[in-house]
Amino acid sequence: MKTLVTGGAGFIGSHFVRSLLADSAEQQKVTVLDALAYAGNLTNLEPVRDDPRLEFVKGDILDGEQVAELMAEHDAVVNLAAESHVDRSIAHGGTFVSTNVLGTQTLLEAAVRVGRTTVVHVSTDEVYGSIPEGTWTERAPLAPNSPYAAAKAGSDLLALAYHRTHGLDVRITRCSNNYGPYQFPEKIIPLFVTRLLEGRRVPLYGDGSQVRDWLHVKDHCRAIRLVLEGGRAGEVYNVGGGTELTNRQLTGRLLAACDADWDSVDHVADRKGHDLRYSVDWSKIRTELGYEPRHAFDEGLAETVAWYRENREWWRR
Repeated sequence: MKTLVTGGAGFIGSHFVRSLLADSAEQQKVTVLDALAYAGNLTNLEPVRDDPRLEFVKGDILDGEQVAELMAEHDAVVNLAAESHVDRSIAHGGTFVSTNVLGTQTLLEAAVRVGRTTVVHVSTDEVYGSIPEGTWTERAPLAPNSPYAAAKAGSDLLALAYHRTHGLDVRITRCSNNYGPYQFPEKIIPLFVTRLLEGRRVPLYGDGSQVRDWLHVKDHCRAIRLVLEGGRAGEVYNVGGGTELTNRQLTGRLLAACDADWDSVDHVADRKGHDLRYSVDWSKIRTELGYEPRHAFDEGLAETVAWYRENREWWRR
């Protein structure tokens, strides 16, 4: 099988590529297409750099001709190319619309031209908006609140439209908050860890009451594999980690892991339009495809902190 991974030099993408090559037979071929924007890093692929089954192509999913040429050579594409940081989307929303919406449309159009490609489109639980209690199923209406979430919701709707209009084999995953090694230090866990390891202060939005479900990146990548190999065309699969924490609770754990205390925390004005709580029901992927998260949060967090402590060159660069 030949798989094209867009955004494969990023945090989730590089984990997916490494896991795919580690667990697959010799006939598996993987091509990474990545524009190497600020969060894309070839160092993330260093562990598999010399694997003859891997090819790297620098390029943009907005380049329809390049995408179509690559897609014609592959059996499936996993679309992980995206702008994903909410704060950046609030300041510069146009980039998010361009990459997340127009880039996905370009990818889907190329897939239609090829005519035989399976597309796994990786999305986020943020497309559902905020939920005060209970959990979202895949049938919940989309109600995004940030420019980032709105752009991802738009890309999801396009993907489903290409399935319904053209019969394209599109499968969508919507994951909760990822964490793990190689995550660019702008999201809360790597941002706080890298600052605390240097004795610096960390900013906690508002009172820290926002609730997120935490998903280890390796569990997420295994879920993507399950959807790629056994998912149904035109279906959406929620992927959760099973650990809901307030940002304040998470901050307490990060402080303890980095031998710091609450004197290192600055309470800053809350983010504009900050969603209070995300929570996904992932019983569908568990029932249909056998998914279960394997990484206990406390153990996964300890391993993540240790990785950042041992790989200062990576994040300082």
